[in-house]
Amino acid sequence: MIQREVIDNILSTARIEEVVGEFVSLRRRGVNMLGLCPFHNEKTPSFTVSPAKGIFKCFGCGKAGNVVNFLMEHEHFSYPEALKYLARKYNIEVEEEEQTPEQIEELNEKESLFNLNFFALQYFSRQLLETEEGKAIGLSYFKERGIREDLIRKFQLGYNPKRRDAFSKHALENGYNKTYLVKTGLSVESENQLHDRFHERVIFPIHSASGRVLGFGGRILSTEKNRPKYVNSPESEIYNKSKTLYGIYFAKTAIIANDNCHLVEGYTDVIALHQAGIENVVASSGTSLTHDQVNMIRRYTSNITLLYDGDTAGIKASFRGIDLIVEQGMNVKIVLFPDGEDPDSYSRKHHPEEVRSFIAVKAANFILFKTKLLLDETQNDPIRKAALIKEIVLTISLIPDGISRSLYIRECSALMDVPEQILMNELNKKLREKFKKESPALAQETDALPVSPAEPVPIQPFDPNSAEYQEKELIRLLLLYGQEMIKLPDGNEPPQEIEVTVADVVIHLILSDELSFENATYQKIFNELVKAREKETTPERDFFTGHPDREIANTAVDLIFSPYELSRNWIKNNIMVETETSRLQMHIRHSVLAFKSKKIEKMITGIQQKLSGPITPEEQKTLLLSLRELKEQSIRINNQGLGRIITH
Repeated sequence: MIQREVIDNILSTARIEEVVGEFVSLRRRGVNMLGLCPFHNEKTPSFTVSPAKGIFKCFGCGKAGNVVNFLMEHEHFSYPEALKYLARKYNIEVEEEEQTPEQIEELNEKESLFNLNFFALQYFSRQLLETEEGKAIGLSYFKERGIREDLIRKFQLGYNPKRRDAFSKHALENGYNKTYLVKTGLSVESENQLHDRFHERVIFPIHSASGRVLGFGGRILSTEKNRPKYVNSPESEIYNKSKTLYGIYFAKTAIIANDNCHLVEGYTDVIALHQAGIENVVASSGTSLTHDQVNMIRRYTSNITLLYDGDTAGIKASFRGIDLIVEQGMNVKIVLFPDGEDPDSYSRKHHPEEVRSFIAVKAANFILFKTKLLLDETQNDPIRKAALIKEIVLTISLIPDGISRSLYIRECSALMDVPEQILMNELNKKLREKFKKESPALAQETDALPVSPAEPVPIQPFDPNSAEYQEKELIRLLLLYGQEMIKLPDGNEPPQEIEVTVADVVIHLILSDELSFENATYQKIFNELVKAREKETTPERDFFTGHPDREIANTAVDLIFSPYELSRNWIKNNIMVETETSRLQMHIRHSVLAFKSKKIEKMITGIQQKLSGPITPEEQKTLLLSLRELKEQSIRINNQGLGRIITH
């Protein structure tokens, strides 16, 4: 359990724009920051971060919260894990007891898998750097490939010994669950015995964007023909190969800084380029690119450079994957290394400056590169050239921006010596086919049979006595200004002014009339404030936006977040605008009275309904008396407090 004081320190120290900025490329817009939402696929940014309020909200999918909620949603951290991540980032000490085997057993499955992977990472690293076998086999292999020791430590490379059950036995002895050893893929069970998946291999840990270990890749160093050269962790609850990019944790800052991402195929390609000073590089680990991988890169940049060896057959096989990038509106370039070379080998043979210069000079636009490559293979064959035209136009049709499509049509027309209008006609045909496929209902011919009418959307009955709006406004004011001091008369003669918090005023006025909130979440927030005021403290908004109860946290963010803020230029230029803060006292009073007025209206309606039913004369007398008192209160509140004219 982390103490409340430590949690408060973490929340007050963490800067949401810094933390979110590690996962999303943010751009300043007024006092807020804007980026592409990491929780759903979007092409127009709607993900907004408010550094002043320490919260985020996506106006597309509705996700919202503070810095802790973001990590819980994005990295699937538990609440304590998110706090510990922030504590490590900002060098805040969090006292933790060493976990016993019983405590390890009690962890939920996902956290257990992460915990086990981290344990394995440490074990593999020690085996590589501190044992004779590891130094002689694993470390010597890395050094033969020219990988410096600082890069070995940075990427947390490791080694798993020859003995088939070395790691499995070590993990079991340290209290780790056999089930989780199999689920992570670190161990393989055969005839009721565990053996290591990665035995006698050098290890490449695969990290998430936040640095958590998702899985491992292992390369064999012996020449056994019946064993694969590389093996990877199997799919698990925490590792999905199609959603993972090797090196993203070490590259994300450089990708944002350079506004470009280099994409390679293998682990050693990534490490070799880092050694050459190129850090904005990730690997697809030999798999075809997926939508999820492309979207992960797109959060940081809209520019991507693909680095390939000289094998043109391999490049052509990857064209469909590259089309996914084009479809996302990204700017794609390709660098082709000389025959027999890949990013790893080329980087080891050349000076870092030569590597950087080669990539910069050789980077070619993908669509033009693809056109030239395929054009060379047509050999003036009309049939093959017609197929080429269809292939290139299909790729151009994937580009979401119309202006960019037109420019590519013009350039490809010149390259292929084909009239621009022919390409444009083919493009329009592809676009129509795409439109019909994506929107079949809208693409129907006008003389088509009428579409059956949709089910009518039920209309919620309007409740004139609902206090939802008034409750919402009161809780919003408490969250935003609960700690603010306002001056009130003390009730003495002559009257003196005393300073009290907004929270004290609102709590007193509501509890004195024994009122409550109809909305259950609003009542929870109010109860938290009452408990805090009993201890003479007033929670800051971070307490609510980062609350472990997701209903409270989400509601708090929704109430206090506004995409619109007063520009600093107005203040700088002495343009005076009346703000909510400047008339806070009046606003608080009006909101409390409006809340009470709604409650009284509801009670009046309830009494009137009872009077219309079968009741005794005595009950009728009591109800009429209550009704008269409530109507008098309603007239007084509305006429004197709210400025409304109520006569009955």
